[in-house]
Amino acid sequence: MESSAQADGARTGDSTTEPAADSPVLLREPAEGTPPVVTDAAALAEACARLAAGTGAVAVDTERASGYRYWPKAYLVQLRREGSGTVLVDPIALEGELGPLREVLNDTEWVLHAASQDLPCLAELDLHPKSLFDTELAGRLAGYERVALGTLVELLLGYTLEKGHSAADWSKRPLPVDWLNYAALDVELLNELRERLEVELEAQGKLEWARQEFEAVRTAPPPAPRAEPWRRTSGVHKIRSPRGLAAVRELWQARDELARKRDRAPSRVLPDSAIINAVTADPKTVEQLQALPVFSGRVQRKYTASWLRHLQAAKALPASELPTAAQSTDGPPPVNRWADKDPDAAARLSAARAALSAIAEERRLPVENLMLPDLVRRTCWRPPVAPSGEALSEDVVADALRAGGARPWQVELTVAALTKALQAVAAS
Repeated sequence: MESSAQADGARTGDSTTEPAADSPVLLREPAEGTPPVVTDAAALAEACARLAAGTGAVAVDTERASGYRYWPKAYLVQLRREGSGTVLVDPIALEGELGPLREVLNDTEWVLHAASQDLPCLAELDLHPKSLFDTELAGRLAGYERVALGTLVELLLGYTLEKGHSAADWSKRPLPVDWLNYAALDVELLNELRERLEVELEAQGKLEWARQEFEAVRTAPPPAPRAEPWRRTSGVHKIRSPRGLAAVRELWQARDELARKRDRAPSRVLPDSAIINAVTADPKTVEQLQALPVFSGRVQRKYTASWLRHLQAAKALPASELPTAAQSTDGPPPVNRWADKDPDAAARLSAARAALSAIAEERRLPVENLMLPDLVRRTCWRPPVAPSGEALSEDVVADALRAGGARPWQVELTVAALTKALQAVAAS
């Protein structure tokens, strides 16, 4: 194993220089040293001038404070471009002053890993790519079973990235040097990784597929808010009664409001396990609530009277305001109920899954990237209707798939097999 200094030497000069495939080089810090964090307008102007003078796509990454803060905002933005080096920007310190960065970035192609995770918080900063290349998605389409950034960098470029700070509290200031090194390394090799994956996708005849997928990610609208997000409380399945579910809802909503005000991750305000324990124990007094795990803690004790009021409010609700045992949905029922509810739909889904699995295996693709499982389920539960008196045609199925968000390459590969599968019926 080479030292960090040796690793830096291996990256100096020709960007195509690679270590031996059987001897990955551990990278502990960027080749050009730890970049300073851009925190003021003058430094931002200088950094943007460097980025504008560079060439090619811009490697982009962000660091958030998931698990620490309520809002999923970017606390650090990492950028790297050929000829520009790496730039680390503190968007919190520069709030309202990111105009120069928008001028540079919003007219360029971005290279990101798992772009859908970073694009929302970048959009909040009014940063939007003209086009993008997603190295994680590219790895999936190229047939790699493991597509974490570190894994792909090691497999394709022969380097091992220093790990350890992905779950850190990036809202902390000042950021430690080892955290900054970790963040900078996340974009250090992204452009090289993109080039390697692009060549591989081209060789496999999948580059156009990838471009369609990247554009779908880039233009995807924000997800619709969940109708009843409190139902995702871990352990809620233990609560059977409508009155108990109302108590879970009351505590979840109270916690969410407090977490918003304090900009704290809800789990740090009150863990899901504490909500379920309180509903199950059904305390009648503050003292009884404080006797439960978590609620006995020093910080929690000052909130227990409020939590108890919400538990009591759930008890006072009229029956008409109690939640149902299961969340209503406009989608199909759970698949394990299909055979009883609609045997023909179950037969259609079985045939569709078998056909898609065969295509995915032949093309070396994850089946979920070949066609979204939810779209497959919805199409099999309620197949498109052919014109009166006509058999279901590929054109009708293709229209339904496109309406459901399938990309042209997905429709082309699957429409014949799915049209056949949609005509399956249950054995009598």
